[in-house]
Amino acid sequence: MINLAIIGGGPAGLSAGLYATRGGIKDVVLFEKGMPGGQITGSSEIENYPGVSEIKSGLDFMEPWQEQCFRFGLKHEMLAVKQITKSGSHFVIHHEDGKTTEARSVILATGGRPKRIGVTGEDTFWGRGVSTCATCDGFFYKDKEVVVIGGGDTALEEAIYLTKMCAKVYLVHRRDGFRAAPVTIEHAKANPKIEFLTPYIPLEIKGDNTGVTSIVIEHTQSKQTREVVAPGVFVFVGYDVNTQVLAQDDGSMLCACDEYGSVVVDLSMRTNIPGLFAAGDIRINAPKQVVCAASDGATAALQAIAYLDSVH
Repeated sequence: MINLAIIGGGPAGLSAGLYATRGGIKDVVLFEKGMPGGQITGSSEIENYPGVSEIKSGLDFMEPWQEQCFRFGLKHEMLAVKQITKSGSHFVIHHEDGKTTEARSVILATGGRPKRIGVTGEDTFWGRGVSTCATCDGFFYKDKEVVVIGGGDTALEEAIYLTKMCAKVYLVHRRDGFRAAPVTIEHAKANPKIEFLTPYIPLEIKGDNTGVTSIVIEHTQSKQTREVVAPGVFVFVGYDVNTQVLAQDDGSMLCACDEYGSVVVDLSMRTNIPGLFAAGDIRINAPKQVVCAASDGATAALQAIAYLDSVH
């Protein structure tokens, strides 16, 4: 029986491990099937993390996090987690190899992943002109034209955000109507820097050794194609949270989740199940920023310490 199991090795999981071990919890194990670091390791440049003035790649940025966490006694098990169940007052971590680990408390930090549109060039230029984060990458396109793909609240909100630094934003959506809130649609349509391209679907993202140069789109009715010249393409067509491990054998979820699958937590990262916490992109209303995920992890760890103290 371990005291704390941390599922996921991104910024939230590593921060949780750091605060938990430095906070005096013994037997803290981080379960991550690969090397810790998380989704951010795929980013080509990070320049908005407070206190880190040097522009670094995601891989270089996360490297010292691992060393720092392990220094204080965090254990890393390269085991994939298949399911988390409850057994009495403790939790059972089921691994893909059939083995199990019992834990008094759990911090879930498995994150999520933005949905992709699946067109030619998207993978090739991922991180080199194709982005899913306007807050992270919008500044790189200051006074330039960019393309936003999507029709929900996130797509329109991010398009509005990008107009603060970009010369123009082309908003591409496959329908004439939008799924966003009416007030958000109203604000977007009132913004002179946004040009709506509907109903269009993306066909191909083009580029060269410097990155993205343009995107080819097709009108869904006339089938006519158009090439939009822009160095940046922002994709906002949905987000999948990695909550598969919460699925129980009867089809229910171990803890409360919202309609999008995100874990419902309070400000202390507590779920509705005592001893189970969630941190980072997996939780409701997550800003999906490294600094916020790190904060969540620290908060969850402090609450886990308090929880373990209360049940011992």
